[in-house]
Amino acid sequence: MDWYIKCINKYADFDGRATRSEYWYYTLFNYIFLLAACIVGGILSNVAGIFAALGFLYALATLVPSIAVTTRRLHDTGRTGWLQLITLIPFVGLIGAIVLIIFLAQDSSVERNQFGPNP
Repeated sequence: MDWYIKCINKYADFDGRATRSEYWYYTLFNYIFLLAACIVGGILSNVAGIFAALGFLYALATLVPSIAVTTRRLHDTGRTGWLQLITLIPFVGLIGAIVLIIFLAQDSSVERNQFGPNP
């Protein structure tokens, strides 16, 4: 949970590096909270008879921190954060997403790189 709070506190910080633990624990808790928001939103829409978009609002609120921590994680592996855009290329998006997951799962570069010292 500390990693999640740390990433939320660095809301729009695209500089520096993020360890594997920081990125994957943030992602885990982000998906857990998103699922909970969707369930609560579904219950509220059934009970109140209105459309409750809690899941969408949560995803929108955590969009910038998610992009920021992914950028810092790519920096930790010695790559640029712009690689996230590979998933937006038509007909390459799925393959690009797989490549991006492989990059995010790789170990940190041990030495200092152009993005800063090893955290």
